[in-house]
Amino acid sequence: MAVRKNIVITGASAGLGEGMARLFAARGRDLALCARRRDRLDALAAELTERHPGIRVIVRELDVNDHDRVATVFDEFRTELGGLDRVIVNAGLGKGQPVGTGHFAANRQTVETNLVAGLAQCEAAVSIFREQNAGHLVVVSSFSAVRGMPRTMTAYAASKAGIAALADGIRTDLLATPISVTTVFPGYIESEMTRRTAGRTPLIASAEAGARALVKAIEREPAKAYVPSWPWTPLSLLVRALPASVFRRIV
Repeated sequence: MAVRKNIVITGASAGLGEGMARLFAARGRDLALCARRRDRLDALAAELTERHPGIRVIVRELDVNDHDRVATVFDEFRTELGGLDRVIVNAGLGKGQPVGTGHFAANRQTVETNLVAGLAQCEAAVSIFREQNAGHLVVVSSFSAVRGMPRTMTAYAASKAGIAALADGIRTDLLATPISVTTVFPGYIESEMTRRTAGRTPLIASAEAGARALVKAIEREPAKAYVPSWPWTPLSLLVRALPASVFRRIV
């Protein structure tokens, strides 16, 4: 399998995006990083190029909900790097409240960021890959996409199930091409998104272990991967099979 040299990571200023950037940099890859917090991207780029002088790291401030800007930034990345080999659709939002409790705005923002803005990123990436006739699209979903989730997770889980279904459709559409599509389903991994509940969450992996598992899975380029594989692959089968009354009590 050819090495994917030029890699775009959205949501790269913190969490799993930042962790993946560090690991890909250590592997000698050139990186195009984008997120809303430009100061953090600049600091990360400076650190990575100092540690790994042979790589290039370019950054752009980007709110993925600015859909036209997403396409512009991806085109700029392609021009500066001379092509894109892999795009990791990672930017996302985790806030939400139970449906029907007066928090539509928060739930809408989560769905718009994770699904609609995810679509914008996929559109921009696959358009470039179709022109190149090559590339690897990676969509970061979530273990919560396995089935509908109750309480504060309802809108988030729905958005992640939606982006996973989108990736499935894109993969099917591109089966006869040299373009690969991978959907990753991270389990509970330490991040800014999970920090509020990390102490109450069983089976949570450290940020470092989670990023390592993600990069390892992405490099294999499977159609789908639960990460870390243990225990989330077998748990995905269990969670699907549980009666709703039991499932509700344990999540």
